[in-house]
Formats: sequence, C-alpha cells, structure tokens
Amino acid sequence: MTYLPFTKPTLDEDTIQGVVEVLRSGWLASGPNVQLLEKALSDYHGGRIARTLTSATGGLEVALQVCGIGHGDEVITPAMSFAATPNVIMRVGARPVFVDVDLATRNLDLGRVEAAITPRTKAIMPVHFAGLPVDMDALYAIAEQHKLRVIEDAAHAVGSSWKGRKIGSFGDIVSFSFHPNKNMTTIEGGALTFAFADEVKQFDLLRFHGISRDAEGNMDVSLAGGKYNLSDVAARVGLGQLGQLDGFNARRRELAGHYFQHLASDPACLLPSRGHAGDEAGHSWHMFAPLLPLDSLSIGRKQFIDAMHQRGIGVGIHYPALHLFSLYRELGYKEGDFPNAERIGRETVTLPLFPAMTTADVERVCAALQEIFIEARK
Repeated sequence: MTYLPFTKPTLDEDTIQGVVEVLRSGWLASGPNVQLLEKALSDYHGGRIARTLTSATGGLEVALQVCGIGHGDEVITPAMSFAATPNVIMRVGARPVFVDVDLATRNLDLGRVEAAITPRTKAIMPVHFAGLPVDMDALYAIAEQHKLRVIEDAAHAVGSSWKGRKIGSFGDIVSFSFHPNKNMTTIEGGALTFAFADEVKQFDLLRFHGISRDAEGNMDVSLAGGKYNLSDVAARVGLGQLGQLDGFNARRRELAGHYFQHLASDPACLLPSRGHAGDEAGHSWHMFAPLLPLDSLSIGRKQFIDAMHQRGIGVGIHYPALHLFSLYRELGYKEGDFPNAERIGRETVTLPLFPAMTTADVERVCAALQEIFIEARK
C-alpha cells in the first residue's frame, strides 16, 4: 500500500536542474536569484515592494520591529494558529491579546476585536487560516478607525485573493511562508510585501546586521540588526515554484471540491468553510481540516489518527488553542476563555491535500474515514 502523506511539495526537474546550476555557480548566499525572486514576487503582487527572508517567523518579528512595536505594547491576534504568531509578539516585548476565532472559517472573529482594543493596542495580526482570507474590508475598517497597524500572517495564503485582489498586493505589511508544506516553497523561507517604501529601508537594515554602505562602499552599522537573508539556492527553488503557484492552487481547489463531494460521513464532520460567498476562488486551500465528531465516537483523536496511519494515510493537527500553552497561561489565559479555539484544538484533523494528489486519493481518504467512523460509532 502506498503511503499518502498529509502534504508533500511538488518539485519539477527544471527547478532541480536550476538548483544544480546555482550550486555550480559558486554564488550560494544572497545574490542574483534572490533579486530575481523578489522582483517576481513584486510583479505577482501588483508591483508592491517584496523582500525575502529565511522564514515567515523572522518576517513577522522584523515587521513588528519595523512598526516600532515593543515593550508595553499589545497586539491582537487569533487564539488558534501556529505558535510562531504569538511567539514573535512576545519576542519583541509586546503582549499578545488573543481573540476567539470563527468556528467555520477558523479566522479571527472580527466582531470581537474592538472589545479587545485598549490604549496599549498598536496592531492587529490576523491569520488567513488554511488560505481563506480574513474579511479584509472589515479588518482594515477597524484598523483605520482605531489607527492600528496590520501585520497579516499570510503563511497559508500565498496566491489567495480577496475580491479579485491578491493577498499581499494591498493592505499594510503581509508575511508569507515558503516552508515545504506551504503552497509554494523555497525549502525554508518567507517574504514580506510592504505598503511604505521608507519602511523597506528599515527592514533592509534589520534583515542584515544593520549594515548600510555609502556610494564609495564604506560600511556603517546604525542598529543591531539580525541575519535573515535568503540564499540563492533557496531563491532558485522559489522562482520555479512561483511560476507554478496559480496552477498548484487551482488543483488544490479541485481537490477540496472533491472532498466536499465525498466526505459524507456518519456521524458527520464539521467541514471547513468553502470560502466567502461569491468569492470561493480566492481560497488557496493550503489545508483541508474538518472537525471530528468525537462526542459520537468511541475513540479519541489519537486513535483516529493511528487508524488512518494503519491504512497508509497521514493526518496532521492544525492547531491546538494557543492560550492553553504554558507560555500563555503565564499571562493569565485559561481554559474556557476562547471556546471556539478550544473546540478546534480538541477536534481538528488535517487530511491530505497537495497538488500531486489524485481524485482517487481523496476518495481513498474519505472511504477510510467513513470505515473508521462506522467501527467506532457509539
């Protein structure tokens, strides 16, 4: 039986050969391929300035620094995401202020955001969960009314769009991830797109040791920057991936549609949102993550995942509720604070979804899930 992982990158031979050429060139660190990738990302996002980094996590942290957010400040963010999202807020000395998520979209519940705003609030950091954009009109209306910065965690959302406009082509600062499990990869890496050119100069200093040079090449260091520059090897992978991204995402939408057709289990899972009404094509379907009907089953999630593995099918968990981790309990958060995030954290599973899958693979996953449910139904 062929093992079906829950995700897998698609790398074509042209990209692999391109990496070989970079390795033979002798220029492995940031160089011409990084410049080409940043130009291609800018073009893809309507001409917005784009910069690459070694990770989306680093991108979020540097974005917070660019916005001047630090000790004593607060940043509103969803109570269900990957730990990187609130961790970077903590790393710059600010406090993550969690808000519950919508049960269907898994995105920040914007109806609850204003109640969380205080005089110390400096920014909102939403997450476009699984590639489904947050309601951008409502998000930016809140930010404008309260004069807040917006740093979009678009780790899942490269190629997603809102009302026909690419995420990252408008708004404030937007951070993308190019980890191997994302919709496109640079092996490890990420990128930011910027609204303001003057902030890009600050970012460039923070990305590489605070170093600047004058017209004669003399070096100066004006701040204690870090080191987040992407390698040319990684950039060459990204160039090959970006050229295929729209095709990858179209295939993901087809596969997600096939899940909706065939995942008719008894008892029923709570399926993820198909997308915003009339704009379903804007969802890039980074993941397909239903909620298990555990109250109707005689097994827990761990037993379900084990049973899927026994059938040669990989399953992930994305994500536990953030406020229940030890680090955030120390800030005073507790069980019961964010019921939707906690339910998702208990019940969610991530089923296989990647462009190289076939519709038969989707049917195999659905059949295995239904078989397990029949055996475990109370």
